[in-house]
Amino acid sequence: MNPAASLPGAPAGLVAGAAAPTPAPRLVLVDDHSLCRTGLTDLLRQRAGMDVVAALSEPEQVIAALRDKRPDLLVLDLRMPAMDGLTLLQRIRAEGLDTPTVILTMSDSEADLAAALRAGVRGYLLKDMEPEDVIAAIGNAARGELVVAPAMTLKLAQLLQSGPGGRNRNDLMASLTERERQILDHLARGESNKTIARALDISHDTVKLHVRHILAKLNLSSRVEAAVFAVEARVTGAR
Repeated sequence: MNPAASLPGAPAGLVAGAAAPTPAPRLVLVDDHSLCRTGLTDLLRQRAGMDVVAALSEPEQVIAALRDKRPDLLVLDLRMPAMDGLTLLQRIRAEGLDTPTVILTMSDSEADLAAALRAGVRGYLLKDMEPEDVIAAIGNAARGELVVAPAMTLKLAQLLQSGPGGRNRNDLMASLTERERQILDHLARGESNKTIARALDISHDTVKLHVRHILAKLNLSSRVEAAVFAVEARVTGAR
């Protein structure tokens, strides 16, 4: 018997020994420029097979769409005439919606990057990146990874160097427990809380609690900052 043959009576598309297909990431896009919004929607659907469940231009439509669609990721422009992206994100969080969010913007400002990180975004991407790189980064973010445009990594490093209030990396690392250091190592690999929980055989809520403690001890605002801090600590030997 052909091992790839369909099982008798099985729904179309299921074959013997085949794993259930991974559901396509579900995205909501928000951008006031029609060309950017429709172009990115087409790219994500046609090239990456992602499910763009809403592509919006008006900020007031976003909260309703997030409640109704429950997407895996929100891709949000920063500069919009009706309301800037971070103000909108603040309102989204105030509504109790914790949809993971990636900023996609033309702004390469260090101040904008810092503000986005303080808002707890999962990534910061630039519109002048290659389309394939944007698609790949959005896919990675939808799977729980942290993503930052390559052009912003130096600025992120500079933010981290000025952030800890004078304490050096050795002092900061020494303030972490062994378990927190383990979790920080996983954050440096861009892993989600769910993945970390499986790897360490602890609960998802326990990971979330440890991440909060790590950010507080390192005086950081987001997982992205923590991931870069961990990589830099490894390079400088601050273990």
